[in-house]
Amino acid sequence: MSLAEYRRKRQFSGTREPEPGKRLPQGKRAIFIVQLHHASRRHYDFRLQIGDALKSWAVPKGPSYDPTVKRMAVEVEDHPVDYAGFEGEIPKGHYGGGHVAQFDHGVWSTEHDPEAQLAKGHLHFELFGDKLKGGWHLVRSGKAARQPQWLLFKDRDEYAGTLEADDLLADVTPPPEEDAKRAGRGKAVRKSRTGVPVLAGTKKRDWAKRAAKLPGARKAAAPTEFFAPQLARLGDAPPQGEQWLHEIKWDGYRIVATVAKGKARLWSRNALDWTAKVPEITAAIEALGLQSAALDGELIAGTGKRADFNLLQATLSGEKMGSLSYALFDLLHIDGIDIADAPLVERKALLQDVLGDGTRHLSYSSHAVGDGEEAFALASQQDFEGIISKRADRPYHPGRGDDWRKTKALHGDEYAVVGYTAPKGSRSGFGSLLLATPDREHGWRYVGRVGSGFSDELLKQLTRRIGRAGRKEPTVFVPENDTDLRSAQWFDPRFVVEVNFRGVGGQGLLRQPSLKAVRDDKSVDDLRDSDSGSRGATKANAATTRGKATKKTAPRLNKPIARTPPKLSSPTKVLYPDDGYTKLDVANYYTAVMDHLLPEIAGRPLSIIRCPSGTANACFFQKHHTPGMELVRFVRLKEETGNNANYLVVDDAAALMELVQFNALEFHPWGAHADDPDRADRVVFDLDPGPDVPFAEVKRAALDVRRRLDEIGLESFLRTTGGKGLHVVVPLAPVDEWTLVKRFAQSFAEVMAQSEPDRFLSVASKRLRNKRIYVDYLRNGRGATAVASYSLRARPGAPVAMPLAWNELGALKRGDAFTLADVPERLKRRRKDPWAGMTKLRQNLASFAGAE
Repeated sequence: MSLAEYRRKRQFSGTREPEPGKRLPQGKRAIFIVQLHHASRRHYDFRLQIGDALKSWAVPKGPSYDPTVKRMAVEVEDHPVDYAGFEGEIPKGHYGGGHVAQFDHGVWSTEHDPEAQLAKGHLHFELFGDKLKGGWHLVRSGKAARQPQWLLFKDRDEYAGTLEADDLLADVTPPPEEDAKRAGRGKAVRKSRTGVPVLAGTKKRDWAKRAAKLPGARKAAAPTEFFAPQLARLGDAPPQGEQWLHEIKWDGYRIVATVAKGKARLWSRNALDWTAKVPEITAAIEALGLQSAALDGELIAGTGKRADFNLLQATLSGEKMGSLSYALFDLLHIDGIDIADAPLVERKALLQDVLGDGTRHLSYSSHAVGDGEEAFALASQQDFEGIISKRADRPYHPGRGDDWRKTKALHGDEYAVVGYTAPKGSRSGFGSLLLATPDREHGWRYVGRVGSGFSDELLKQLTRRIGRAGRKEPTVFVPENDTDLRSAQWFDPRFVVEVNFRGVGGQGLLRQPSLKAVRDDKSVDDLRDSDSGSRGATKANAATTRGKATKKTAPRLNKPIARTPPKLSSPTKVLYPDDGYTKLDVANYYTAVMDHLLPEIAGRPLSIIRCPSGTANACFFQKHHTPGMELVRFVRLKEETGNNANYLVVDDAAALMELVQFNALEFHPWGAHADDPDRADRVVFDLDPGPDVPFAEVKRAALDVRRRLDEIGLESFLRTTGGKGLHVVVPLAPVDEWTLVKRFAQSFAEVMAQSEPDRFLSVASKRLRNKRIYVDYLRNGRGATAVASYSLRARPGAPVAMPLAWNELGALKRGDAFTLADVPERLKRRRKDPWAGMTKLRQNLASFAGAE
């Protein structure tokens, strides 16, 4: 309904209700408001801000904290946002005449587009008020009615209980006696509370006793004010050595937090109070049950990758909806004990124990010890901003220093110069160069401007080169209205420059670009001819560093100490929030498919994806063994850096279930076994389609790959990825070394791309992938991994990577067609394993090696 319906029902000359047209201050998060309305019938008005209006429902009995109680909610007309401040009398004879009182208000959030969810009939959301907290559902009823009817009910979370809205009326303004009689009273004995208490964890731990044992620990008063955070210096490469630990560099806002007398306060890096700005984080910290604390971390949206930073900004400004979380990486004070002088690695160990499995809005920022280059390569592959490297043995101290170092993932590409801006300050010549890239739809598209990286001499040269060229009107398509371009001078593409940058923003504009070189060896026609579509960033530093093991340094294997699976903790914790699947559901799934999954991963070095707070929050890759894992063994391998590392290895069901207990959702094995890591026993071609490629084309591509492999005498097998694409897998006898396997895979992908450039691509750039399929060969190298058959994916719907027979491909509709809910039953009905006999094939790449 529109606000026209709200206006039609009211005469604003006779009621104090706000007339549409006014708005609350912009730049604020989306709000919710609940009002107690004594009209002809007493009810609660439940309202959620979506855009510039309050979507509204009348809830006769009010919200209940009991998840089994589903309250009818009748959809009514939208209200203006400033109705949130209304309280008092609506005169008799007017629509809704009676007393309106404020019951609760705050901000709210949801993971996905709220309007799309409402259109589908199920909105899953969180409320952050004084009385209403945690997760809730609105589900459209199937009953026919004059006004749409919904069901409002509580999520099964840490706030669920027996409280009713009528229990929380102690501070709500009562109506006049006449209105109360007409509308009906609530039960007076229930008006006993003003809010819902913070629900701390049930386990009480003596954190102070443990903290006091750390080196440098001392008793101290609870911190109550902002403290200056420790900062990192920017470096060109990660520092090396076992004394360094490496964390993901989250793309968010740095936040420090204090707790005093159980109450949390949050500050931004520049000392602004953010306590009320992110109430979900404040409440989550208080729910830890600490009396005093000092914490350091990063506020993120989504998974905290570069692509999620725009969502974070839009969520905080109210433009979009997103779930926020606090990725914690340091603990400086706890329950009266200052531990800032303790070694970082010991502070983090205590922090991890305090957080446990984490919550929806709090997560532990894990780390890897040593292997800085590999940590950086992995972060770059996963599209994180980079890594932060920290001295594991050092105390915490404010300000910038060499104990913390950051390494950012740079991107680089070549662009045409299409204009310039005027110089500012003491600079002469020009301020910045305007850049463009070839674009199918518009010819050329503006991608930003570069103003740094110029020497004085180069400024003079380029100024002479540009001369008096230029006009006011853009000569290329400009996707964003940039006020700094009002005085810009534009011309047709003239010459080529190479630029480094830190990522690409929401409008396709380069972030923090810096000039690398002027490419006089290339013309603007070279840019257009080399690309049949939109250009973009070429990811730098994306190749994973591979380790090297030799027969002289054969890996040492440690033995498992027990074979009984661990008891599953937090079985009701929701890991797939969109689908409601819990940790127990995940454990039951892996138990059901164990006989099929285990042969895929047993005895191989293994990477996992862990989601301690569910798939809606930060997940992370892990490949190294960590303390606490008793059933999972490790293989010790020497890496290219010269360091030895303990890689995860699973041998049986008990070890696999231990990883499930550690909230592992995905399993990614090497293409080799732990006892012979230098020889591959499979090749995996990952067919990854661009955004405009129909799935029918992906299926055709898989058949083409199969045909080409068959022509050179290699039998192949098919698997869905649980995502958009397909895997074509070639089993090998473990006689080929990784250098040969990778060379073969790369050559195969390049031949496909060269033979049909309109269909295939052999480079990883996502911006070149439009309407084409990337034949990803990079999963074929020592240390590279691919998702295992029967593994879940940490994505909405809980999809599964599923092996198929080639004759099943025709009927396949999607790459994520199989899920946690249907795979176990499918396996029971299946007559034959489509990959049966695969491990008995003894094919190899000898003929390819001879051709080389």
